[in-house]
Amino acid sequence: MKRILFLLIAPLSLLAQTLNEKHLKNLKQLTFGGDNAEAYFSPNGKFLTFQSNNPKWGLKCDQIFNLDIKKASKDSTYKPKNISNLEGRTTCSYYLPGNKEILFASTHLSSKDCPPVPESKGKYLWAIYESFDIFVADVNGKIKKQLTTNKGYDAEATVSPKGDKIVFTSTRSGDLELWIMNIDGTNQIQITNELGYDGGAFFSPDGKKLVYRASRPKTEEEIKEYKEYLSQGLVAPTNMEIYTCDIDGKNVKQVTKLGKANWAPFYHPSGKKIIFSSNHHSTKGYDFQLFMVNEDGTGLEQITNESKFNAFPMFSPDGKKLVFSSNRNNGGTRDTNLFIADWED
Repeated sequence: MKRILFLLIAPLSLLAQTLNEKHLKNLKQLTFGGDNAEAYFSPNGKFLTFQSNNPKWGLKCDQIFNLDIKKASKDSTYKPKNISNLEGRTTCSYYLPGNKEILFASTHLSSKDCPPVPESKGKYLWAIYESFDIFVADVNGKIKKQLTTNKGYDAEATVSPKGDKIVFTSTRSGDLELWIMNIDGTNQIQITNELGYDGGAFFSPDGKKLVYRASRPKTEEEIKEYKEYLSQGLVAPTNMEIYTCDIDGKNVKQVTKLGKANWAPFYHPSGKKIIFSSNHHSTKGYDFQLFMVNEDGTGLEQITNESKFNAFPMFSPDGKKLVFSSNRNNGGTRDTNLFIADWED
């Protein structure tokens, strides 16, 4: 009953923002229930594609949905259209140019069932399912094309604002590396080569650079652990920093040197700053806030301070709005929902 009451009275426009979230105005909640994440704008800025495991929608693991921002802003009971076929597990969706097609990674060719979630083994772990491949579907959920067929993990794909390239993460060469391909899936080329997890890449506004998260195991013990986890299809994302490079992999630069987990980076519309999620400031580990930093690593600024989890920030194509995931306003549950706000520099 408390959960139902909360959903009935929860305002779509959250007025109880703190003054310290000065960049975020007119904050609105777009989803209500389950874990909702990796929400990315359509090129026209009217829709979001995202992943959810909302049990109210009959989901047992993440599936891809297409959300009408205007409808979701006005109706807390609104259910967006599913894009994935509700089989296997899906992740990392992104709009292609034209607003009519969405790419995402899915395990459905391997099995219709959700793959098992890894045991923690005393450390937080992500599963790197080898059955993930990248597909393209239309906005009605019809799969039109498979972009990757190589053995190994292929996921985390995003699209250049220029509409010509796709960057993704793959294990096909033996490590978690960034790869780039043409918008139609041709000419797949590896662009990173250092040991460690390279992933979650996004293009700069001009399409000439990439920003991404990376782990760099250095000691013998760190390297051994990383390789052992990878051989089991696992990665421990507890020590990552933000990097940039050109789209051909040249001019690699480390942006942050904060320690702990710095991830989910996205370029500010100016192309001069990067917004990302981090727990570097936390004494307990699980306190992820959004931060922004200059491309050269200077000028670190905290953007959020509400709740204990804020991640997956993305600016709208016109730079006027920010969407992100947060566990604020969840009535004491573990739900993570999507929020959108007007952005003020």
